[in-house]
Amino acid sequence: MSIIIRRLQKSYGAQPVLKSVSESFAEAQISVLLGASGCGKTTTLRCIAGLERPSDGEIVIAGRTVYQATPALWVPPERRHVSMVFQSYAIWPHMSVFENVGLPLRAAGVSGAKARDAVMATLRLVGLDTFAERSATQLSGGQQQRVALARAIVSEAPVILMDEPLSNLDAKLRVEMRIEIRELQRRLGRTILFVTHDQEEAMSIADTVYLYHAGTVIQKGAPKDLYDRPATRHAAEFLGRANIIADYEWQMGANGAVFAMPGGLTLPAALAQPPRPGELLCIRPEKWRVLQAGTPGSIAGRVAEASFVGNRTEYRIDTAFGQMSVVQIDAGPRRPGDAVSIEVAADDIRVIGA
Repeated sequence: MSIIIRRLQKSYGAQPVLKSVSESFAEAQISVLLGASGCGKTTTLRCIAGLERPSDGEIVIAGRTVYQATPALWVPPERRHVSMVFQSYAIWPHMSVFENVGLPLRAAGVSGAKARDAVMATLRLVGLDTFAERSATQLSGGQQQRVALARAIVSEAPVILMDEPLSNLDAKLRVEMRIEIRELQRRLGRTILFVTHDQEEAMSIADTVYLYHAGTVIQKGAPKDLYDRPATRHAAEFLGRANIIADYEWQMGANGAVFAMPGGLTLPAALAQPPRPGELLCIRPEKWRVLQAGTPGSIAGRVAEASFVGNRTEYRIDTAFGQMSVVQIDAGPRRPGDAVSIEVAADDIRVIGA
């Protein structure tokens, strides 16, 4: 079931939260709405669910308009055929696991053997069938999250909205639940809109990422495309770490184009034409290669900081054009103060907007 929003706007008093969002969310995919707190992603989700009334625009679910400003149309939440997983889980503590999961069926008037079979089948799907009669207060955080997922699934609503559902879990459980949500979506073929501010979570779970900033979607695409080809400085820095270089000149030399840097240094350029005024260079930390000091054709530097973080070593390396963040796998034993050289391939230098 596809979801389309057109010119969606929402303000709280004089404060616009959604400025104008027009997007189409593909069916049978996980679309992640990613951004910092207050950027409008949860407001978008709540407008789709019918929990917020937009100030302007239109919302279409499976070809059916559920909200429009002119002429006025408003379909209440219970008639939109969507389910929602809240950040707080919203588990009723006085009910058993079975009763919590069965609530949507009870609200829809489904009872008896049909409801019982549906609830137990859903609990088996999320691995909680042996916990059916247990009180919700006797569950761990991860188990409560599964109850919330089961309740969203049992009604067979084709659209599931998830508002930062993993934020209350510890790091290990978050990773496990990402995998479970991804596998559930593939098995069920539902459309999921998933809100998060966690870049790693978004990249690991999404088919498509919608990056929000200040009430608008500034970039969208597959996770790898957004990471490898950020459109702006904000996108580059939000989607991981980035070295941003503003002080450079594009030049055409005897051996091709280069970016001329302070100190007489150059970086290779894959561009056949100069960048537009104000555009920046972006180099991801893992794209740099750390070499022995004095390697011909490389850039001289000195290690300012070295941090071993398990599967990689993170460096801060001082150069003539600034301090670069560098990440290396299986790095050698380099320490602060050591002289090194660094280099980067032309195709790994991205030109981005300010």
